Amino acid sequence: MVITYEWRDGFTDGELGELHAAGFGYRPTGHGWGEQVRRHSLGWVCAREAGGRLIGFVNVAWDGGRHAFLLDTVVSPDAQRGGIGSRLVAEAAREARAAGCEWLHVDFEPELSAFYLTECGFRTTAAGLLRLTD
Repeated sequence: MVITYEWRDGFTDGELGELHAAGFGYRPTGHGWGEQVRRHSLGWVCAREAGGRLIGFVNVAWDGGRHAFLLDTVVSPDAQRGGIGSRLVAEAAREARAAGCEWLHVDFEPELSAFYLTECGFRTTAAGLLRLTD
């Protein structure tokens, strides 16, 4: 399967909403993804099949300086376990580095430890989390 990876690739709210819903297991919400990432992100990486179908996505938020943050790494369930996710992360890291970032952060659920720590090369650090809503 031929897959292309593009930094700051164009996408529709509908196609990213469908991918998120499939990848994270919820119903599409009609969220305005395009406006959100363009306003708050350093960039993002889209993975597409040869026919143009969006099958992977990762968002790279940042602090405007040395720190970038991976958000919403997702691969279509029918395309998982083929290296697409790790390639998305590698492309995101490359572009964040090119933009002058020194650190790339990611939070993840325990079941994703092997992916981020082994496949993508992250290391564990002490961190804190405060829930701001009930």
